[in-house]
Amino acid sequence: MDHMTSPATTPSPVDDLSYEQARDELIRVVSVLEQGASTLEESLALWERGEALATRCEEWLIGAKARLDAARGAATAE
Repeated sequence: MDHMTSPATTPSPVDDLSYEQARDELIRVVSVLEQGASTLEESLALWERGEALATRCEEWLIGAKARLDAARGAATAE
């Protein structure tokens, strides 16, 4: 069962998610928002979760770019 549809389940902390997990959950959040949540409060909670997930994805991508840049720099220094 999807944790976003079950109030008994608490979502994983965003900081603990891999890029793929955060991306996949963000896709689900957007889908639910597009379909229309049942209450304004639920919509706001989903929006906030989506913002946090998007930030997490961006952090992963920035980190990956830094690693690539470092690897390229090491390769050209040799």
